[in-house]
Amino acid sequence: MKAPQLTDTSEIREVASLLIPLDQQLLLVPNVSVAEIVPIGQIDAVSGAPDWYLGDYRWRDLTIPLASFECLNGGPRPTPGNYTRVAVFNTTGVSDHIHFMALVAQGLPRLARVTPEELRVRDAEPSNPLELMRVSWAGEEAVIPDIPGIEQRVLDYLKTRV
Repeated sequence: MKAPQLTDTSEIREVASLLIPLDQQLLLVPNVSVAEIVPIGQIDAVSGAPDWYLGDYRWRDLTIPLASFECLNGGPRPTPGNYTRVAVFNTTGVSDHIHFMALVAQGLPRLARVTPEELRVRDAEPSNPLELMRVSWAGEEAVIPDIPGIEQRVLDYLKTRV
């Protein structure tokens, strides 16, 4: 299931997006990349997994990988709170082996209608490996994550489990 690629962005007026709260930052992602936001549910721990791999998450009769964006970027593991959620992402087609993966969120996402005029690049070359860029949108600072990169890290780990 590969996401379509846009080659001409001159006609893009607005991108329906989500601001997903993490422990110390916001992720800004297109709506179409997120399948669902759900309350944290059953997570099956995996012994010997890297710190960023939080476990196998049960979602809609599927078992999908659950990761921490903060840990993937070398930060500490987030502490679950009352508003902890799971953001289930559609995969981008890096592999046909998984169709969904999930990241832990620290609150309810908010809808964002992002226009080119409102989006400002703060850092086009962020220091964290799985960030595409740091941006400002409508007065809020956010990170655009490297979803295919995260997917590849998850796939690389899952290959070692087999």
